Amino acid sequence: MEQGRARQNARPYASEGAPQDVRVPEQARGEHTHSEPPAPRVVQRHSVRGQILDALRSALVGGELAPGEVYSAPALGARFGVSATPVREAMQQLAVEGAVEVVPNRGFRVSERGPRELGELAEVRALIEVPVMLRLARTVPAAGWCALRPLADATVAAAAVGDRAAYAESDRAFHRAVLALSGNQQLVSVADDLHRRSQWPLVDSPAGRRAELLADASEHTALLDALIARDLTVVRSLVREHFNGADV
Repeated sequence: MEQGRARQNARPYASEGAPQDVRVPEQARGEHTHSEPPAPRVVQRHSVRGQILDALRSALVGGELAPGEVYSAPALGARFGVSATPVREAMQQLAVEGAVEVVPNRGFRVSERGPRELGELAEVRALIEVPVMLRLARTVPAAGWCALRPLADATVAAAAVGDRAAYAESDRAFHRAVLALSGNQQLVSVADDLHRRSQWPLVDSPAGRRAELLADASEHTALLDALIARDLTVVRSLVREHFNGADV
């Protein structure tokens, strides 16, 4: 849940072999016969757009797209090995989410965010998640919490190698799973969107240290231990501390 200084030179985020254009298989045109081998499966445009969107989100969290910097769709498309179109579509979605701003005739500027915005997001997340977690602590049986252990362990594994993008994803997965126990999918969706927004880097924020990630990940495992033990006092303390000290 830490924020890092964005690196100026982003590395490629997708394989070199990613398709540039979507083509229609011959059998879809009625030309396939039984004597012909099946045509290779082709990734559809919406799938390419989704992959690019995921890669861009990881690049934002990992600090590979610098706050304040402008990136063009053709240049990013060249890095991904795709045309500019799916990159532009993915960037438009990120603009809706507030991660980037459209710069006419140039591309997209990564939004510059400060501690105040991060604090506001943490406050809203706490208002939503803390009461739900405390309620679930009183109602969910130990077996339900034990099932989340692999997700908590995944945050520790990502933190151990200092992979900030992987940690961000595993962190959101853990919180989604906890909130999903409420049975309220709208709650899960809203909270996850707020969580994702809180993971984008701050301007001039120092690069996150592995120790900070590990300390944050350890809160997940400690929280699970308290939930399994039904120690509500410890649960309340850990939940509030988790959000008060959260950087994402």
